Amino acid sequence: MTKERANSVKSPAPFLLNRVSERHTNPTERHRPDMDSAMPALNRPAPDAIDLLLTRRSGSAKTMTGPGPTPAQLETILTAAARVPDHGKLFPWRFIVFEGEARRRMGELLAESLLETEPQAGAERLDMERHRFLRAPVVVAVVSRVREAIPIPEWEQMLSAGAVCQTMLIAAHAMGFVANWLTEWCAFHPGVRDRLGLKSGERIAGFIYIGQPAQPLEERVRPDMAKIVTRF
Repeated sequence: MTKERANSVKSPAPFLLNRVSERHTNPTERHRPDMDSAMPALNRPAPDAIDLLLTRRSGSAKTMTGPGPTPAQLETILTAAARVPDHGKLFPWRFIVFEGEARRRMGELLAESLLETEPQAGAERLDMERHRFLRAPVVVAVVSRVREAIPIPEWEQMLSAGAVCQTMLIAAHAMGFVANWLTEWCAFHPGVRDRLGLKSGERIAGFIYIGQPAQPLEERVRPDMAKIVTRF
């Protein structure tokens, strides 16, 4: 099966670690603040969220298939990601969405950028780059945009972008998808950044691949909490 056909598979994989019912496919409306209410409900108790966090597992972009999130589902994922801690209310991040033919155009951009610094790259490597963003139905670039010479430390602004990436993973998994936070060479290549229109102070915090797992997820080694927790 070709990668393009794999991305068009209509039935979701049955072995996700976490699933949600169809009635939750677009929870954005349910969680949008009620503008007629004096105090919108915040931090609603959600005991099941702990189960998700304790079983959360990234799904490799190399083994993803479709379908990906619908436009409404993707809006929910991005809206959740934009609710991260953000000292100063700077919104020091933005999103670039790649779906459909845009993934193929991005692949051509990657091949062009690679040839600038590796003119000896062979046909096999170039073909791999042209298909890199076709591995998942949807890819979202999280762009960190740091503002300098302000009271908010630059480090805190970068951490906020990292929180966006992690929250996007959690939101995608909560909606029954798998996701993978990657950077790879293309996140750091100046030619890629220029072609994507990144400005001064902007860097790619990660590319978030979202889809369905083509293979069962397997647990990975986790830290021994006794070795990483101390009390002052």
